[in-house]
Amino acid sequence: MPTNDLSPGPEIRDCGLYVHIPFCETKCGYCDFFSVALKGRTTGPLVERVCRELKDRVGGCDHCVRTVFFGGGTPTILPVAELARVLETVAANVEVEELAEFTVEANPATVEEEKARLLVQHGVTRVSMGAQSFDWAELAVLERLHSPDDIPSSVNVLRLAGIREINLDLIFGIPGQSLESWLRSLRRAIELGPDHIACYGLTFEPNTVLTAQMQRGRVTPCDEDLEAEMFLATIDVLGEAGYRQYEISNFARPGCESKHNLMYWRNEPYIGVGPSACGCVDGRRYKNVADVGNYIRWMDERGNGEADTENLSVEAIALEAVLMQLRLNEGLSFDSFRRMTGLNFFEVFGDAPDRFAAEGLVELDDRRMALTRNGRLVANRVMGELAGALNIDGGS
Repeated sequence: MPTNDLSPGPEIRDCGLYVHIPFCETKCGYCDFFSVALKGRTTGPLVERVCRELKDRVGGCDHCVRTVFFGGGTPTILPVAELARVLETVAANVEVEELAEFTVEANPATVEEEKARLLVQHGVTRVSMGAQSFDWAELAVLERLHSPDDIPSSVNVLRLAGIREINLDLIFGIPGQSLESWLRSLRRAIELGPDHIACYGLTFEPNTVLTAQMQRGRVTPCDEDLEAEMFLATIDVLGEAGYRQYEISNFARPGCESKHNLMYWRNEPYIGVGPSACGCVDGRRYKNVADVGNYIRWMDERGNGEADTENLSVEAIALEAVLMQLRLNEGLSFDSFRRMTGLNFFEVFGDAPDRFAAEGLVELDDRRMALTRNGRLVANRVMGELAGALNIDGGS
């Protein structure tokens, strides 16, 4: 006999979608993300497989895509027709009008009026632009191709096209950089009125050109005390200009926080598409192969580009919570930690939180633990010690 089953079905959770196009004009010397110089490569075959994977993964997921981040590489380096194809594939598989945020990465040298209009036409609401510095010499150290004057002109092109929100990435701790030159870049960025500014301390990653230059004595890393002074000055200068620090490296005007990145930092599920992209849905994490040729071949032969996959253990989930949520000014929620892991935070980490609080590195109350201003200077140490309690190697 038919019945009307009014019991609730499985909960439909929100998730993020990351789409990776690895092509850049050149490979910057400090960059350790998977990217390849375009150098006359044919981009169509990769775009075709990325679009196929996007359709398969979104269609095969029972979560609702709420944010999209189209990054790289430099997606806006694609020819107009292929850029449009990716954007159209997103629109065909995601309710673009219902998205909380749709971000595309760009470099100042790749922002053109036609492409900016194309982004707006396909529902892009936010562009994240790698400005990095307003100083010629510092851009040369980073091997960036754009000039300082390209940055304001590109911001203007995006605004005239109708992009609602703009983020500028900046880097401090560049070899040869002074506190004064860093503050000049910071203030020039503020003058452009972006909605969001991300400020990253330069790191010398393994297997990068910049690290090789350091090992040969061609560049000298920034003094650690100077870098700390730059970081603290950043918090003050941006705060005075109306940009609230909400994550160690990220500052936003009220309501303009990166909703996609917040999904990562709050350990919410996300789909990754494209070579080297990572995804984590329903406790399964995967990473696609970091090679264009193999990605294309595997998509054709196997139907996916996955090089690694794992089902996360409780310990790994706990580690993810520590490494991600402690980056946020709001800190790590004890209720969230229990929901994710089934564990009591203080039973797992013992007296470490109280020790950090006594040192002035964290704030503790009955709901959360958050890094203090001084704690953000030594975030790696705090996270590393907490990770050690889980017997899992970790860091920020």
